[in-house]
Amino acid sequence: MSRLLRQAAAWSWRLLITGVAVYVAFRLADYLRLVTLPFIAALLFTALLHPFAGWLRRHGAGALLSTWCCFLIALLIIGGAMTLVATQISADYPTLFAETTKTATEVQHSLAGPPFHLNARRLSKLTAEGLKYISQHKSVVAGTVLTTGKYALEFLAGTILTLFISFFLLKDGHRIWRFVISGIKGEAHRRADRAGAAAWQAVVHYIRGTTVVAAIHALFIGLALWLLGVPLLAPFIVLIFLAAYVPIIGILIVGALAILVTLATKGWVAAVILLGVFILENQIEDHLLQPLVIGRIIRLHPLAIILVLAVGGVVAGIPGAIIAVPVAAVITYAWPELRGGTPEG
Repeated sequence: MSRLLRQAAAWSWRLLITGVAVYVAFRLADYLRLVTLPFIAALLFTALLHPFAGWLRRHGAGALLSTWCCFLIALLIIGGAMTLVATQISADYPTLFAETTKTATEVQHSLAGPPFHLNARRLSKLTAEGLKYISQHKSVVAGTVLTTGKYALEFLAGTILTLFISFFLLKDGHRIWRFVISGIKGEAHRRADRAGAAAWQAVVHYIRGTTVVAAIHALFIGLALWLLGVPLLAPFIVLIFLAAYVPIIGILIVGALAILVTLATKGWVAAVILLGVFILENQIEDHLLQPLVIGRIIRLHPLAIILVLAVGGVVAGIPGAIIAVPVAAVITYAWPELRGGTPEG
């Protein structure tokens, strides 16, 4: 019994120290989020471009040339998507305005009848009360605007930093990793090198799987929007594709926006249909796409995918949900190599 107690005590203090170290690491990462978040984003963006850069290098392009080619193509795609979005918003705005006005008039007539009996005078009174409330709480509104502006500046700075980090990771990632592990000698150096390579492969596989899921989302929800005749089709397809990289919360925000626009332009029947499509897509993602597509690529069990998404979201919110699965994949791939195991084929 004493031996069992000694073993339990030994494991207890090890787990306690590990927990404290993890907590301190999370707190430090949160304090330095203006650096850590762009660095994580740069790692994911580099993983997205890495296969194409590797293909270019295998066909004779140097490190600098392949990096610039990847970046220019990526920027052209992003710029083209933004141009398409801006063009369609400009083209569809008159239709959006006219259909929204028509729907608002129909809603006003519906509210004027039973059971609401909200005539134009009463609606105007409710609107005036809302404006009065905003006026009385202008400090709260101003604080919200200032906070939003602060986050916008942080986002801009983070985006610029992400691009710089991505460029150098794509160009000199291998040399940077060699420098990081240069202080480790002997067998430990070999294990660390193999663990790093396995971890990076896991991140690349995760990004590839997430891109497949995002494309499936954009295809099917975009098809539903097209069949319903909802305006701003191209902007919504782009937003849906990007939202897939933010598990759970991303599709909720974009879905709410799409349903609101559908309700304003096509009526409540179309909005309910689109809501059903989003619910179906969400169930397919949670129980089929995420576990089978991403889980198969990074070799994680479907239950593990769901659990790590939940834990990541609880621990660190949206950023935690974004990086939860790749972190789990990195640990799954790297740990056997650190222990000196034979890498899987």
